[in-house]
This record gives sequence, structure tokens and C-alpha cells, in this order.
Amino acid sequence: MLTQAAAEAADAADAFTVDLEGYEGPLHLLLDLARKHKIDLVKVPILQLADQYLLWVHAAREKRIDIAADYLLMAAWLAFLKSKLLLPSEKKDENEVDPDALAGRLAFRLRRLEAMRNAVNELYEGNLDGRDVFPRGDPQLAKIIRKPIWNSTLHDILKAFGDINTRKVKMRAHVIKRQPVVPLEAARQRLAALVPDLIDWASIQQMHVIDEESKDAPRRSEVASFFSAALELTKNRVVDIRQDQLFSDVYVRKTPAEDLKAAE
Repeated sequence: MLTQAAAEAADAADAFTVDLEGYEGPLHLLLDLARKHKIDLVKVPILQLADQYLLWVHAAREKRIDIAADYLLMAAWLAFLKSKLLLPSEKKDENEVDPDALAGRLAFRLRRLEAMRNAVNELYEGNLDGRDVFPRGDPQLAKIIRKPIWNSTLHDILKAFGDINTRKVKMRAHVIKRQPVVPLEAARQRLAALVPDLIDWASIQQMHVIDEESKDAPRRSEVASFFSAALELTKNRVVDIRQDQLFSDVYVRKTPAEDLKAAE
């Protein structure tokens, strides 16, 4: 056992292994053999091609080259096909494949592989982007030159001029009218004059300013001025101000004397 194991180890150490990555598969090898021996792929002599392939496999095995399983499988299949072609069976089974059909299918696959490899070579022989040709930078926009061509008559020009004058809007001076308002001082003086008589609550909405300058003032301006004057007099403890609810009338009255004494 030890002697046999040592012999196998020595054989493994002396084995010469060749990388077959140069071929992409058994079909590639067959195509290369056909090219080397100048075999026409239109009419492939399968027997001759099979002999060349089997010789290559046999030579590789004699040189103790480790061959991939798919190459050996192709060799076995070619040997089987060769035997079928050389020794055709007299009784044809219905399930048996015609060897001529198998040979034709192999020839077709070889021609297709050659066409694909030729197409790849043509692509690589052409100009490659980044190697043979280089794109330019930003595209240059075309310059557009416009040349107006006037075809208007004198009548058209006069008509257009008339239309412009018709549409022209005359400039008018913007006059800002003075908005009449009730001065705050006038409302304060009027409310101060009414304070001695305001023993009970009185509505601001019922008060008016007797002034020629303010007679045209809107009612909201008069109410606003009286309300501002009431707030000022309330601050000075002259009047009291009251509003029962939101958006209701505002009432004022003279501040009672007892409230003034209590505040002091």
C-alpha cells in the first residue's frame, strides 16, 4: 500500500498540467483544429475533424496533461459519431438519431461559433471609444443669425401707427383727496366738557364733535377719536370706561368722588 501510494504521489508530482484557458470550450478547440488543417466549414469532413481532435486528446494525455471533463466528453462523443459514420447499422431504430444529422448539427454549431468570433474580432479591430477615438468636450451650440425681412407697405405702417395712437392711454395726474378725520384733541376737549354731566353711563357712539372742520368726517373716525380720548381720561382718573360684551357699545361716566378717595 505504501509503495502504491508513493508511486501515485510521484506520478502526481511529475504530472505536467497545462492551462487550457486559451480555448473557451471543446467547440473552440474543434474550430481551431479546422482552421489549422484548412477544413472547409461549409462541408465539414467530420471523420477527418474527429481524427484530429482525438489525436490532440491522445497527445495531451501522453504528455500527462490534465484535460477538463468537457473536452474528454467531446472526445467520447466524436468517437461514438465516428463509429456510427463508419459502421452504419442496417436496422435503424426509431429512437436512434441519424449520425448524418448529428454531423450536420456539429458543422452548423462550428459555423455559428466562427461567425460570432469573427464578429467579435471585427468589433475590436474597429475604433474603440477611449482608445482610438475620444469624445470632444461640451457640444458647441449652433449660432443662429436672424435677418428680418420687411415686407410691409406704407399703408400697413400708417395703419399700425394709427392703432398705436388709438390704444395710447393719456397720462392723468393722480390726485390724492384729503380724508376728513376728527382730530384727537378736538374729541378730548369735547369729552372733557361733557364730564360734569356724565353722572350716569353714556355711550360713546352717541357723542358728536361740534366742529366745522370735522363735520364731513365719517362716523367711524368720530367714534375712534372719542374712544382714544376716553382711554386717555381714564388713565388720568377723570372718567370710567365700560363695555358689556364683545363688539358692543362703549360707555363712559364721570369717576365718582368716593372712588377717587379710595384710590388715594
